[in-house]
Amino acid sequence: MRSMKHALALAVLAVTGCVAPVGPVEVTRFHLPDTARLGQGTVAVEPAQGMDAQRLEFRSYAAAVSRELQRVGYSELVAGGRSSESVVLVSVERESFRRDRNGSPVSVGVGGATGSYGSGVGVGVGLTLSGPPPETVETRLAVTIRNRANGQSLWEGRASFSVRASSPLAQTQLGAAKL
Repeated sequence: MRSMKHALALAVLAVTGCVAPVGPVEVTRFHLPDTARLGQGTVAVEPAQGMDAQRLEFRSYAAAVSRELQRVGYSELVAGGRSSESVVLVSVERESFRRDRNGSPVSVGVGGATGSYGSGVGVGVGLTLSGPPPETVETRLAVTIRNRANGQSLWEGRASFSVRASSPLAQTQLGAAKL
């Protein structure tokens, strides 16, 4: 029995090692005061202006948006079918960059003190040995739900997060699900 508990604890520990932490996802959303029309009817997910619907990266994010729309009550129309009540415009931007290190890798500090038993002066030197900052990938997703008949925006949202380029979440499939 005791070895079974140890085996179970080890298995849980092994599985948690596969979890990739993500920094905070920043989310901003806007909607009309009357939200009664949200979460119902038919929608078509389409690329926003400047997006290529054939790119694999875009299709991954569009599929994640589509799953979320279905979860909240929309039914999605297949391309080429009848016209949907609403259109969902999706835009994705990904950028790789390396943050600049501010300041010198060497720092010097000087201090002094006096007291009833005398005085003293000290000097300290600090060296940054960590190397250059890691490459970072920032992903930004923008989604707009519009009424197809009059073009009125019903809901708009943006989400973004940054992770190290070596993180599993820098990959499109995992990042799309997280946003």
